[in-house]
Amino acid sequence: MGNDYVAIAVHLIGALVAGGIIGLERSYHARPAGFRTHTLVCLASSLLMLVMLYQSKWLPGMPMDTVRTDPTRMAQGIMTGIGFLGAGVIFKEGLSVRGLTTAASIWITAAIGVLIGIGFYYPAILATLLTVGILSLFRRIEALMPSHSYAHHSIRFGRDDTVPEEEIRSLLHRHGFSIANMSYRVAEDGDSFEYRMVIQTTDASNTPKLAEYLRGWTRVKSFQLSPTGD
Repeated sequence: MGNDYVAIAVHLIGALVAGGIIGLERSYHARPAGFRTHTLVCLASSLLMLVMLYQSKWLPGMPMDTVRTDPTRMAQGIMTGIGFLGAGVIFKEGLSVRGLTTAASIWITAAIGVLIGIGFYYPAILATLLTVGILSLFRRIEALMPSHSYAHHSIRFGRDDTVPEEEIRSLLHRHGFSIANMSYRVAEDGDSFEYRMVIQTTDASNTPKLAEYLRGWTRVKSFQLSPTGD
């Protein structure tokens, strides 16, 4: 039994280290699920798989044929349950949805915990290194890659001083934006007219420049620019 205690400790400490490494990266970037959350997820996954690994310890003295359980069902249950935790870190900030990457990191941390729980150390270590690399290195690669940047945009004018749609389109085009779709709205007070749209650009720096221009445009009663992204 002494060897079993050593093996169990190695499994759990390995899960603690792997989860902690991933969690540190998330904590560094101030994500809602960080160091402690990822460590606990990985440790819990490993612990639950140990329950399946040591089935013979459940009922000492009973023949092995008495208790037959499928270890893959425990792994399925873990990964299903992690979905609820992942959903808890996905939230809306204005019109933007954030937390998807953190939810994915929790999911793969649980998978790593399962691997460590059954003693599959090589893929667990490799997956930990790859995960940290994706979360840190790929962030820089993604920042260097040309990509489309979208934002929800609304702009409000006085009902008797509304700027024509063509002028709005021309303004956005000059600032490097194209319009994906546009809707129109008269405010509840009846004194304001509002354009609402999704705009797209290939240069994210265009967004603050547009905001600065609109801030100085005295005809604008109010506006909102909400970039989308994780």
